[in-house]
Amino acid sequence: MPIKFYVSIILFFFSFQVVSAQNKYNLSGTIRDANTGETLIGATVKLSGKTTVATSTNAYGYYALTQPEGDYTVIISYAGYISATKAISLNKDIKLNEELKTANDLEEVTVSAKNRKNENVKSAQMGLERVDMKSLNSIPVLLGEKDILKTIQLLPGVKSGGEGNTGFYVRGGAADQNLIILDEAVVYNSSHLLGFFSTFNADAIKDVSLYKGGMPAQYGGRLSSVLDVKMDDGNNKEFKFQGGIGLIASRLKAEGPIVKDKGSFMVSFRRTYIDLFLKASPDSSVNGSTLNFYDINAKANYKIDDKNTIYLSGYFGKDNIGVKDLFENNWGNVTTTLRLNHIFSDRLFSNTSLIYNNYNYTVRLLNDVTNFKATSLVRDFNFKQDFQYFSNKHTLRFGLNATHHRISPIDITTTQESQVNPLTQEKRYGLESAVYVSDEWAATEKLNFLYGVRVAAFSLLGPGNFSTYDAAGNITSTENVESGKFYKNYLNLEPRFSVSYLFNEENSVKASYNRNTQNIHILTNATSSSPTDQYVLSSNNIKPEIADQVAIGYFKNLEDNNYEFSGEVYYKWLQNQIDYKNAAQLLANSNIESELLYGSGRAYGLELFFKKKFGKLNGWVGYTLSRTERKFAELNNGNYFPARQDRTHDVSLVGIYNMSKRWTFSSSFIYSTGNAVTFPAGIYTIGGQTAYYYTERNAGRMPYNMRLDVSATLEGKNKGKYQSSWNFGIYNVLARKNPYSIEFKTDPTNTSRTVAEQTSLFGLIPSVTWNFKF
Repeated sequence: MPIKFYVSIILFFFSFQVVSAQNKYNLSGTIRDANTGETLIGATVKLSGKTTVATSTNAYGYYALTQPEGDYTVIISYAGYISATKAISLNKDIKLNEELKTANDLEEVTVSAKNRKNENVKSAQMGLERVDMKSLNSIPVLLGEKDILKTIQLLPGVKSGGEGNTGFYVRGGAADQNLIILDEAVVYNSSHLLGFFSTFNADAIKDVSLYKGGMPAQYGGRLSSVLDVKMDDGNNKEFKFQGGIGLIASRLKAEGPIVKDKGSFMVSFRRTYIDLFLKASPDSSVNGSTLNFYDINAKANYKIDDKNTIYLSGYFGKDNIGVKDLFENNWGNVTTTLRLNHIFSDRLFSNTSLIYNNYNYTVRLLNDVTNFKATSLVRDFNFKQDFQYFSNKHTLRFGLNATHHRISPIDITTTQESQVNPLTQEKRYGLESAVYVSDEWAATEKLNFLYGVRVAAFSLLGPGNFSTYDAAGNITSTENVESGKFYKNYLNLEPRFSVSYLFNEENSVKASYNRNTQNIHILTNATSSSPTDQYVLSSNNIKPEIADQVAIGYFKNLEDNNYEFSGEVYYKWLQNQIDYKNAAQLLANSNIESELLYGSGRAYGLELFFKKKFGKLNGWVGYTLSRTERKFAELNNGNYFPARQDRTHDVSLVGIYNMSKRWTFSSSFIYSTGNAVTFPAGIYTIGGQTAYYYTERNAGRMPYNMRLDVSATLEGKNKGKYQSSWNFGIYNVLARKNPYSIEFKTDPTNTSRTVAEQTSLFGLIPSVTWNFKF
């Protein structure tokens, strides 16, 4: 049934094209950067004449417009670029490709990549934030490493996973409820060095979009947000090199044409060298220890002809942490995406993708007696077919995708002499598929709609032994399922709807509703992602998680769109949420589903955002007032209680000051309420050992977080094609000891008393980085 429905949609729109084409002609093409040949995502193409219509280029720089025959003026614009204006006679279908030149005026440095100056007001899309890669270079971060994930934590509605951590929570969702994709491939663990750095090397990144709400129908599989990251295509004009040398890491990027103006490549490499300092340490306990990561981004594309372009991209990253003669912990991601862009007609654009991703980790104890080793693996094969159809006032997207999951939980091997028992947990297989259709409709000059539906299916596959548990965690039945057999199936309908109404060119209101489902889940007791997190699929015990979110907002621009203000309120209902029984054993447990509890949740809040987009001084202020709660019959007497990511207040301030052509100064300030935690309510003694008594879940609070960071960038003197700059930064200027964890211990001077001991990771940390391009 879905395939017939899908084919009939395609045939309908082909026939619709023929009927509507009478006395009308198409203007289409691709917009690129004149210096690099990179396609420009979201560039505005405006056609003025008998009537006026505008559109934006898609993720591959392609656009299409249809208008009645006549004389028109075409205006093509993109933030930070010089606009192009052309006069055309639309008396036939016209292919207009354009290359825009970069504006070198420092007054035009922006903090947002919204490309039409009032796009934030006019678009029906809600909850979308784009990270401008130019401003990213100026925002101060830990140890001077530009970081996408730490930058989005400065936006309202996005909460940090902890001090110095790249993990994040969006509108009350858990850390595993964010879909993070790199060139369409899912990144399961997006952190390096236990979360202090992200897997995204900013030198290799072209575009970053974060969807907090009103999620378009082409995205699915997670409840809270989508972080869509796209890599650079590479320069198809000339060979270029750039990089940077910092205190703990260095970067190098090379790009250039495969065939000039037809194909290009990009390769970027980054590595830390903290372990080199450890080797030089006179302390024998750390000499020879390992602490490093590396990542490689690579991409190539080739334009076969005017209708076909092929892309191949990949990411390869690895972390290595080890203490000499004690243990080693290695984990890494591999993603590969092969894509074909095909233009069926001026109005029908197609993207076909084959995607592979692999996340794995290994923990080994370096002991000759036990020879302990634990491994785990998550591997996906994904096929995606997306279409985009451009009509006069409509932009339709429809497509399908199918993902085959393989999860290998923790496998433990030891020698016979070890007291630790070996364990081999059964692999789990699943098939996740979906079809979707959505339409962006400019109904009138004031009213815009973005609506669609996604039909998501999930099947748990054999082989395996599948057990059913009662409320007490006891096995009631076990069924052996053959290889390839469909064991448990779920089907969910996910409607998506957004609408905007313009009072005028600078004021609008928007509203949205969307439903999302999730079938792959993380089991962890940590507050942020960890390399040893366990992944599980929906099963006969674990139902798909479901989230319904409504939001309404007011959007206003001031002083010719130089200032931007938005206020959004949202409410989210959560079903089939997962938590753990008290004293649950999650690690190396073959019956891990017996330790789980299932309940509901809710999240609601207010987000305020004000920013200055242009001029010597620009930046933004963000504030979030929110509440995130969970409800389980077995916990807190069945009452709602704060989720561990619940924080009442979050404030962020970012300022960037372009003092001159060479000096740029910036700072960021954050304040947030502490996370909800479970503190012991009492102590007792068993057999001479002190034990803690716990009552309500997450009834306590960590102390608040507050931090001020500053940085300065000095551009080198202009030496032709060679450019360089120095970046100086201070992380945590106030040297505040923000809490990372709190541990309760028995007071050694009075065993009847308990003391709380706070651990803080960072004090004041200076950094310096030298960057170069040629």
